[in-house]
Amino acid sequence: MASHRPGPQPGTAVAGAGDQHGWALLYLVAGASSILFVFLLIAALVLDFMAPPPVHGGAATLGFIASNKAGYVAEQILWILPNVLPVLVFTALFVALSTVRRSLPLIALIFGALPWALLLAVPVSSRGSLNLVYLSDRFMAAGSEDEQRIYATAAEAIIAENNTPAIVGVLSALGILLMGLAMLRAGQAIFPRSLAWVGIATGALGVVSEVLRHAAPSFYWGYGILLWVWFVATGIALIRLSRSAALRLGGA
Repeated sequence: MASHRPGPQPGTAVAGAGDQHGWALLYLVAGASSILFVFLLIAALVLDFMAPPPVHGGAATLGFIASNKAGYVAEQILWILPNVLPVLVFTALFVALSTVRRSLPLIALIFGALPWALLLAVPVSSRGSLNLVYLSDRFMAAGSEDEQRIYATAAEAIIAENNTPAIVGVLSALGILLMGLAMLRAGQAIFPRSLAWVGIATGALGVVSEVLRHAAPSFYWGYGILLWVWFVATGIALIRLSRSAALRLGGA
């Protein structure tokens, strides 16, 4: 009678390590995306400092866009398009942490990734909007002051939306906080504790900063810098995880 030797069961440490083997490419791409995300935002800031767009006044904004269309469009694309990259980062973090714990990483994924995905559907970037480019063209082609006033009023509505604190900012910061807690509870087997604490600090400061964005802008600048640090550190950690997963796969 053949003896029965049970293999690794789901949820065990061996099964968790095996789960990591097939995700090396995801970790690598997500890690590179996390770092790329920061560089793209820095590029957007450089364009913003070179030619800062007005944040008040519909007519002034539309006139500015007409004079700086190429730079304005490039800046808006750099603010909006990279928002897809954090979705990939949070997904990779969930996959990595789900081998140890599942509930908290899943909650962090929902709160962290969904706001970035929703920002792709929102026509504003907090520093402008691609919709304003069309209004600028119509504003400059208008044949009368009354017609220009119509387009300027429409621009004011978009500018007001830019200057209104969005709940998605609070949710994304909360997602980073929860992901940091998930890393901390998972121990150092997957991510270093230092990264977990950076995530907790970034998320906590982010929630406060997003709520008080216009009342205390200095907090928001501090959060922005810490957010970049978290994304770069997370990217490095994911790239290292991809290498270790690939080595384990090669030695299997």
